[in-house]
Amino acid sequence: MSLNLEQYVSQFSAQNINGEHLLQLDGSKLKALGMTSSQDRAVIKRKLKEMKASVEKARKTQEKMEKQREKLRKKEQEQLQRRSKKTDRCSSDATEGTNEQ
Repeated sequence: MSLNLEQYVSQFSAQNINGEHLLQLDGSKLKALGMTSSQDRAVIKRKLKEMKASVEKARKTQEKMEKQREKLRKKEQEQLQRRSKKTDRCSSDATEGTNEQ
């Protein structure tokens, strides 16, 4: 409707075309859905292309954020392990010192 193509709403609804299905449509599928105007199909295809690019950009951003989070988790884990080893050495040294006395 935001593209001024309200005349196709009933056909899309009758075919249960939702957002996920919409992204999979191409020119021939749009034509099969009753979209006979090549100009209307071009408008839809252009908008679908924009939407796909937006979805892909969001996916890549999400993957990048997940990689950064994983990197931070690993770094924190390494720091905890170093602290643990340092604590173990200190308590080991203290135990040895007590045993020597």
